[in-house]
Amino acid sequence: MPERDRVGVQEPPPAAVEDTSIGDLISDISTDLSQLVRDEIELAKAEIKEESTKAGKAMGMLGGAGYAGHLVLLLGSFTVIFALANVMDIAWAALIVTAVWAVVGAVLYTTGRKRLRTVNLKPEQTMENLKEDARWARHPRS
Repeated sequence: MPERDRVGVQEPPPAAVEDTSIGDLISDISTDLSQLVRDEIELAKAEIKEESTKAGKAMGMLGGAGYAGHLVLLLGSFTVIFALANVMDIAWAALIVTAVWAVVGAVLYTTGRKRLRTVNLKPEQTMENLKEDARWARHPRS
């Protein structure tokens, strides 16, 4: 009588070693490998979907925080303009605040551009792993 595995599915009795040909073994390995790859892909899809949902919600919150921060800067700038208007003409006060924000923007732009130039979007480690896997597949014993 065939044994039951942990899930309760009956497995067929193992074939005798003499009855199994090399072609059958290779076919079984190929089938098992294909199923393993399909299962791994499905697992990756499920994980990516779950993580994408969490990331989407977090990005929405960060977007709201960015908008709130923008309003804080805008209203804070108006506050500074009106405070400076007590000691000088309002037009000069607005021009000073605008110039300060222009300098801040220029510094952020140049710093961001420098950092962006150092970004390497090529997945070096993944490429190396794939090359290593290909070498192993060609010469599995070495």
